[in-house]
Amino acid sequence: MGSVDNPSNDNVRRMFDRIAGRYDLLNRVISFRLDAWWRKKAVSAVVKSGHEKILDLGTGTGDLTFAAGKSLHVQGKVVALDFSFKMIQLARVKQHNRKSSRTEFLQANALMPPFRDHVFDGVMTGFVLRNVSDLRLFFVQAFRVLKPGGRMASLDMFPPSKGLFATLYAFYFYRFMPLIGGFLARDRHAYQYLSDSVRQFVPPEKVSELLEQCGFEQVTLQRFLFGAVCLHVANKPNQK
Repeated sequence: MGSVDNPSNDNVRRMFDRIAGRYDLLNRVISFRLDAWWRKKAVSAVVKSGHEKILDLGTGTGDLTFAAGKSLHVQGKVVALDFSFKMIQLARVKQHNRKSSRTEFLQANALMPPFRDHVFDGVMTGFVLRNVSDLRLFFVQAFRVLKPGGRMASLDMFPPSKGLFATLYAFYFYRFMPLIGGFLARDRHAYQYLSDSVRQFVPPEKVSELLEQCGFEQVTLQRFLFGAVCLHVANKPNQK
């Protein structure tokens, strides 16, 4: 999971700094280790030839970036950014330990990515949208840095559809998960925030509409766990 800059609330940045050390462990526990499989689906949406230059917005500790790096050849590269200094520090440690030469990490604002227009073949983001203060600007910037014909893949959590699973999910994610976070990360407030961010998030159909409004086309939506996790994939039109 990742994070991006929220200029109206520095508390979010500090929260991600606080939980960075236990972040990977909590992700595995909370998702029952399904998060790795979901990331592979996102990577496969943007990595086709293996020679792409990919941007990961809100990389967190780099799990999505490293998953993409494994699919790239020598010419390919993943550039990853996050607004949390602690997250980027941990990502760089993992990069060093894994000798991942096709990845690069920097601390930067995903609402103002420091890149020229039309430089990336693909843009990825994993579990970030709920932490964005201006979702439209986020997608506009992703669209800007993509080359014509490039593709964006966004993976995130949403309130699942109604039914028995939705009831069980609500108990687990809204009530039990903050307790797990409080026990393992010693920061129940942070995981209460993450729980609330899912409960209050827009439906995945609204994200699809917003992607189209920002210029993307061929927007697709794939649901996992009865819609609790969704993958949006969208293309930037080729210039005519």
